[in-house]
Amino acid sequence: MAALVGPNGAGKTTLLNLLAGFLAPSEGEARVFDDAPSDKSPFLARIGFVAQDAPLYRDFTAADHLRMGRHLNPTWHEEAARERLTNAEVPLERRASMLSGGQRAQLALALAIGKAPDLLLLDEPLASLDPIARRTFLQSLMATAANGTTIMLSSHLISDLANVCDFLIVIVAGRLVLAGDLDDLLAQHHWIVASTDDAAHLPSGVHVVTTYKQDRNARLLVRTTEPLLNPGLIARPVDLQDLVLAYLEKKASSVAAVSDQGVNA
Repeated sequence: MAALVGPNGAGKTTLLNLLAGFLAPSEGEARVFDDAPSDKSPFLARIGFVAQDAPLYRDFTAADHLRMGRHLNPTWHEEAARERLTNAEVPLERRASMLSGGQRAQLALALAIGKAPDLLLLDEPLASLDPIARRTFLQSLMATAANGTTIMLSSHLISDLANVCDFLIVIVAGRLVLAGDLDDLLAQHHWIVASTDDAAHLPSGVHVVTTYKQDRNARLLVRTTEPLLNPGLIARPVDLQDLVLAYLEKKASSVAAVSDQGVNA
């Protein structure tokens, strides 16, 4: 399962819509299943997509939505969709407008899973859910991923992503700033506390992501695949939230600096 992370306006929703075939790229190209996304039935049959507001028909019951899914999708897995709703305790005869936020999210997920997609794209599905509903929803996703579906999940809730995702994608202002296997990225990044002199003379191959000055010492987030052998460097592990925020803050500062230069010019 891949986590797609970035600030508001970074382009997460645009990227998901490009991958789902709902938008065409203005430049460059998108590739899914080694082909360009499209609005053609063979491609769409392999894609499950849940938009941020989990759009449903307000006057349709959950059972009505299942009937619609069965009618519109050539490869429909009724048992999988119903099992998802049963596990999430979604009443089949209740209208969508009367369901809780968590139940609506589970219904939208059940419809996406029911078509048995090869790729499931989720745009901020956790935003309106309480902690218990989020955990139930994420458990549903883990079960789906275990069955072979590739999942890309966009979310601001970084701590939740750490428990379920194994791949990380960070974008800022429409640009990719970090991507890779989550365990590898965490292993390559370290917090370092050092004197300002040691911080200014790091070993070769050590990339400084961000620096915080603390009196006569410095606290740095660095990336390296080599061991840090300098005894003057105190290295500590990095968690997912620290990792993501460091890259977001660094990129935001760069964007702000460029913007300021443009204004001053």
